[in-house]
Amino acid sequence: MGNTLTKQERLYTKEAIDTLLSKGRFGTLGEMKYCYRTGTGEPVNRIMVSVSKKFFKRAVKRNLLKRRIRESYRTQKDLLQGTGTDILFIYNTREVLKSEVIREKVGEILKAINA
Repeated sequence: MGNTLTKQERLYTKEAIDTLLSKGRFGTLGEMKYCYRTGTGEPVNRIMVSVSKKFFKRAVKRNLLKRRIRESYRTQKDLLQGTGTDILFIYNTREVLKSEVIREKVGEILKAINA
């Protein structure tokens, strides 16, 4: 599928999100939390990104961080083995991290999910 992030690779239905949060496994890696669930039966891996209003009141910064996280996943999604994994990335700090740092964190999260 290349290096794109298609609509099928986004986690957006309420049922899928509820299932992920109730049956998924949570983890923390520095400034980021994540929740994942494997074996969903989907033909692709799906992601969702969350940046809290509690930390960033202005939508501009929240959207910037979400774009950085999605881009980091998009370029490293081949690190995930197999298909049918749902992942929720939760940004959990008040500081705006640089793209390189976010890319590192997302890569480490993907490796942790594989393990």
